[in-house]
Amino acid sequence: MNGNQAEQLAIAFLQRQNLILLTQNYRCRFGEIDLIMRDKTILVFVEVRMRSSDYFGGAAASITLSKQTRLLRTARHYLAGLNNNPACRFDVVLLSGSHGQKIEWIQNAFGE
Repeated sequence: MNGNQAEQLAIAFLQRQNLILLTQNYRCRFGEIDLIMRDKTILVFVEVRMRSSDYFGGAAASITLSKQTRLLRTARHYLAGLNNNPACRFDVVLLSGSHGQKIEWIQNAFGE
């Protein structure tokens, strides 16, 4: 399974939880955010991680402090382009298994 397929699984899962997709693969000079979604009035920045096994710590272990810092900077860049300042959070969707059959959704996974 490639990254795009993992993101499509995450989108479908989150849409079943009533989140609305706003942007996919938002890029700027600071980095990339996989998904930007809305959960009622909250803007949600979503990092999608796929791991076929937990041998190296699994998907959650791959979101290092450095990665979190890049995500925060990228989110600030996105927010700077908006006319308002919505409430926001950072979620992580962890997919594991050979076909992403196990999905774990961590809301408010990290922040400032």
